[in-house]
Amino acid sequence: MPQSSPSILLTGVTGQVGGELYNCLQHLGKVVPTVARGERFGAQALEMDLTDPDSIRQVCAAVRPSLIVSPAAYTAVDKAEQDEATAFAVNAKAPEILAACAKQYGAAMVHYSTDYVYPGVGTEPHTELSPVGPINVYGKSKLAGDEAIVASGVPHLILRTSWVFGIHGHNFVKTMLKLGSERETLKIISDQIGSPTSARTLADITAMMLASVRSRKHGFAPLADRGGIYHVTNSGFASWYEFAIEIFRIARLQGTELKVKDVDAIATEAYPTPARRPKNSRLSLAKLADNYGIMPATWQEALALMMKR
Repeated sequence: MPQSSPSILLTGVTGQVGGELYNCLQHLGKVVPTVARGERFGAQALEMDLTDPDSIRQVCAAVRPSLIVSPAAYTAVDKAEQDEATAFAVNAKAPEILAACAKQYGAAMVHYSTDYVYPGVGTEPHTELSPVGPINVYGKSKLAGDEAIVASGVPHLILRTSWVFGIHGHNFVKTMLKLGSERETLKIISDQIGSPTSARTLADITAMMLASVRSRKHGFAPLADRGGIYHVTNSGFASWYEFAIEIFRIARLQGTELKVKDVDAIATEAYPTPARRPKNSRLSLAKLADNYGIMPATWQEALALMMKR
């Protein structure tokens, strides 16, 4: 592969973030998408089973990538409490193998992580240096993946994000629009605070970061010096309740018929789930601004753009 057109292996192309990345990374190289067994994404997609180490290695050997971008993950937070083995296979072991493959082929790696690696206490935004301490299986599995990539020594970006929504896949925005069209009253949690983040924003910023480090001579190798762990979200914070209110406000402005009349704020304790959720998912964006000069749009702006699409 010529240096001017590096091969980029992209996992999870049918997911929320992967679908946006497929478009946003095109100008950086030849994007080779992968799909899970049984999924389809055009003739060029390769099948990769993230629970099968041999499948991962075989795809990497076929592509010999210059860059591995891996948004694919096990994201069923509640289900992970009963399916710990699969969560760790996809979120911890698969990134470890991908990092080893990246090192073998002289590639760099971009991986996506989560606010759930933090314990979620207090009210101050977490920085990239804040103590980790996940409180559920999903968070523990994602942290193990982060740590495996760092330990591998491969040039990397680990982008921790929160509350992702987009036009692809399942997410809170789509759930609220569905429930808002079916029910007159909804109860939404108001004491968990985070940054709703557009998958498009996440993909755009990924491409911006990669474009700024890419070298004609050395490809993405400069990530060895300019990589590491970064928080990438839209700007601003909200509760799930405030997020829902804004979704309904924009939907009505856009002419969407909704049945919902009352949206009641409730505490986390009033809506028990198998997996505990952090109450403080605020992520500081200072490092992103300082090192890359990137200031993401507000979550409200990103939400309005997504709902127009």
